[in-house]
Amino acid sequence: MFVRIDNTPRDYAWGSTTAIARLLGRAPSGAPEAELWLGAHPASPSRIEGGSPAPDLAAWIAADPQSALGAELAAEPAPHLPYLLKVLAAGGPLSLQAHPSPEQAAAGFARENAAGVPLDAAHRNYKDPFHKPEMLFALSDTFHALCGFRSRAAVASDLTRLIGAARGADAPAARLAEFEERLAAAPDDGTALRDAVTWLLSADDEGWGAAVDELVAETVRAARLVLAESGADDFESVDALDPALLPFETVVSLHDGYPGDAGVVISLLLNRVRLVRGQALYMPAGNIHAYLGGLGVELMASSDNVLRGGLTPKHIDVDELLGVLDFTPLPAPLLEPAQLAPGVEVFRPDVPDFALVHASVSEGADASGIRLSAPAIALATEGTLELSGETGGIALARGQAAYITPDERELAVRGAGELFLATTGTAFVDALV
Repeated sequence: MFVRIDNTPRDYAWGSTTAIARLLGRAPSGAPEAELWLGAHPASPSRIEGGSPAPDLAAWIAADPQSALGAELAAEPAPHLPYLLKVLAAGGPLSLQAHPSPEQAAAGFARENAAGVPLDAAHRNYKDPFHKPEMLFALSDTFHALCGFRSRAAVASDLTRLIGAARGADAPAARLAEFEERLAAAPDDGTALRDAVTWLLSADDEGWGAAVDELVAETVRAARLVLAESGADDFESVDALDPALLPFETVVSLHDGYPGDAGVVISLLLNRVRLVRGQALYMPAGNIHAYLGGLGVELMASSDNVLRGGLTPKHIDVDELLGVLDFTPLPAPLLEPAQLAPGVEVFRPDVPDFALVHASVSEGADASGIRLSAPAIALATEGTLELSGETGGIALARGQAAYITPDERELAVRGAGELFLATTGTAFVDALV
């Protein structure tokens, strides 16, 4: 069955006022439009056009999981659609955040329930018992993010540059030098990064808030000096910057949005990523990240469990965050696709919850034989495409979306345009014949 779905974009303050509307060929609302949710998450389930077989996907799944999900997912103890597809438009930086593993999510949810913490409490960490790995496919020409910890040597190189710029201008650098020494004194990279994040985020509770405030101020001042020395203090676009200068630009821009926030310094510990259109990032459990700007398609496990670590006025549970974070330094976690056919690729991370097909179909060509062993959600972002399965079909123009039940079995895509198809990761053991 093919069912047309839609939703109203979420109006978070960091959203762009134009990017989602421009992509989907719609009139902008005039308010920030941060995320368009396509899925059955209870916080904003997709509407079913015409209201049949139910008003929205969550109501349909609750009433008839066998038809909506198929036999395999309907047989789960708590039948639900395991993924959520989003169009995300970051007009400014999101909070630093990480997500729990399945075991951490289940334990945390049970613990907070037992403690009587209301689900809507501002200090609640776990809204459900599910993990929340996620991936992002860049749709804008560039997409900027912080993602994962980098090596202590890479951090030290940038700190040395900051200290040198500050001392060269007779600007304060004592706190920067102390921070550099703190990182160097630890026995290994993971311990150094954990100690640094703990120190930065525990300042208010432990009594060294003034020292962190001074460190943030010195870091921002020195970053401005580095950019000025490089002739990049009046850059027209961050996209044109030398990649080696991006960490310093990030410090300055984050301070402009969150003055004095410890996350400004934490950004120096992280990989600064500049994706180009078509590249994808994967954020597994424990990965610290923050989207900084751009338009993308995001696909994740259907959960609302977020542990924040800065750049936000919202609750930060330092102990819980430290228990979730993976401090292992790694390169930026780019997710490479597998080619299913000419113009058709699949991004399949190491979790069963989701996979993303990206298809660019030209007139006269088609993508045939995509096997559906689980429900799918299709979104057209360019052109007009005809989707057909074993029992039905649908035409999707730019900006239109559909929910596809697994009884369609095999999907063919024809026409001319661009399509994103979300389904479960297990559906791609043999995805294309």
